[in-house]
Amino acid sequence: MGFFDKFKKKEPAEVKLPETIPGQKTDSITFDDIPETMEAFMSLPSAKLETPADTAALTAVAFCVYPVNKELSLQMLNFLKGPGGPLSEFEKQFIRDRFMDNKDYIPRSFFDGATPENDYMPSAPYTLKVLTNPYSINREEGTANLFLTSSGADTPRAVVLRLAKDGKWYLWEQYLLSDIRKPESENPWA
Repeated sequence: MGFFDKFKKKEPAEVKLPETIPGQKTDSITFDDIPETMEAFMSLPSAKLETPADTAALTAVAFCVYPVNKELSLQMLNFLKGPGGPLSEFEKQFIRDRFMDNKDYIPRSFFDGATPENDYMPSAPYTLKVLTNPYSINREEGTANLFLTSSGADTPRAVVLRLAKDGKWYLWEQYLLSDIRKPESENPWA
């Protein structure tokens, strides 16, 4: 054995990662179509807001409506905010800023089948996967931190919800509108 053989890197042992994080749960919420009226939005089974996953999924749906009908999208978000609403002028401006430069693809990126390669165009029925972990729900405080995965981001995005006295879960905060990878058609380097 020569002197420099001591410096040779040993082959790393193969590491098997678990398919999911222990205690992680995924809820799949499916929509036949994206609602184009407040009545259609309110008639969705998820609009009962019985689970945090329902409210988190509807938040992404409401943002999908914004590029087509801003006022309707804001009405949907005000409904989701419940007793914590309506949206403040600061929140409305924040949402408006996030959609500047035609970034209408950001909320679509959370749906199954939407990828940068297909310009984040999911196909019907539209399914969102909402992730929870053992620390997601804090019953004492009545809060839930759930996560949606964007195909254009490296980490899941959080939606924070609060449980009201009426037993429904309402939108408290969301971090869904952070920037993501551009669709392939807009990426000069793709």
